[in-house]
Amino acid sequence: MPIEPFRNPTLAIEASGLVKAFGEVRAVDGVDLAVPAGGVYGFLGPNGAGKTTAIRTLATLLRPDGGEARVFGHDIVREPDAVRSRVSLTGQFASVDENSPEPRTSSCWAGCSASRGGRRGSGRASSSTRSGWPRRAIAW
Repeated sequence: MPIEPFRNPTLAIEASGLVKAFGEVRAVDGVDLAVPAGGVYGFLGPNGAGKTTAIRTLATLLRPDGGEARVFGHDIVREPDAVRSRVSLTGQFASVDENSPEPRTSSCWAGCSASRGGRRGSGRASSSTRSGWPRRAIAW
């Protein structure tokens, strides 16, 4: 079922029938998601289940082979720059130190991005969660 035009501003990520294949292997096979903004959503499963491929596809690092997906209302295929301006993506071992909370780590990486000529804070949504941290789609 195709995604209706984005009408729910409370969703950070929405996907319908998302597919990513590598040759004959369908690493992501028809994923449907509706992830609320301001929350935490985890991808759990065994090695090779397609978790990383799904996240890389949603972050526009891989082009999907089928289905549709939007991040904060922006289509991942037609508006990749808009998606990238709203997504922070780090590897699981990319923390500042093993005891740092996630927002502190993201803030550090945002600062690193700014030091390379980016604008720190660019792409942040205007509303905040109760903790005061901006709503963003963060793959961790």
